[in-house]
Amino acid sequence: MMDINEIIKPENKVYGKTPVLKDNILHYCPGCSHGVVHKIIAEVIEEMGIQDKTIGISPVGCSVFAYNYLDIDWQQAAHGRAPALATATKRLMPDKYVFTYQGDGDLASIGTAEVMHACNRGENIVIIFINNAIYGMTGGQMAPTTLLGQVTATTPYGRKAELNGYPLKITELIAQLEGTCYVTRQSVQNPAAVRKTKKAIRKAFENSMMHKGTSFVEVVSTCNSGWKVTPVEANKWMEENMFPFYPLGDMKDR
Repeated sequence: MMDINEIIKPENKVYGKTPVLKDNILHYCPGCSHGVVHKIIAEVIEEMGIQDKTIGISPVGCSVFAYNYLDIDWQQAAHGRAPALATATKRLMPDKYVFTYQGDGDLASIGTAEVMHACNRGENIVIIFINNAIYGMTGGQMAPTTLLGQVTATTPYGRKAELNGYPLKITELIAQLEGTCYVTRQSVQNPAAVRKTKKAIRKAFENSMMHKGTSFVEVVSTCNSGWKVTPVEANKWMEENMFPFYPLGDMKDR
């Protein structure tokens, strides 16, 4: 079988000639953390010079249109199944940087089995997990990560443990799995936090080519539309309520 690089001449390749972050208007709500994380990922890919070697996988959720904003190869997965698709992609093309981009309603709910087993197998992929403690795309319902007492469309009087169970700290669970090499929780609410998250995502990408196992980067995020507050109020609420329950920092670095 002929190598694709023998067919397509370097001067005819598009990747590397255009910015990774496309000049498209974001569909995300003003104040949403997704746009910031998209920019971080784009910067990491450009700085590493891996635009033509990166494959992103997004499932169902607010990030379903991520392919509109990052000029790399993309695949679309069924709800929660991104880690399974990433597993196949990386095994078939081990020279590629493969990452999933998933929200908490996807990864920590319908996709729990997929992400746990991919991490336990130690697949050499990167999983980027956006945790805003709510189902943002479908109307602001309670998610597995919704805090106790937090008001959502399906918990109008606040989440109650005896009725709804406890918030799921899935990142802590994943850190216990033998297949994970790097597990961290970061945020993007200010410049210092953005720099730490960028460093974490770059480290995760580098790990994927060192055959260390799975790298998992959680980004505690805001959903001011779902939370029914302004962007400024959302950042404050996140710092005061989410950070105590979801503390930032590295949990595993092997």
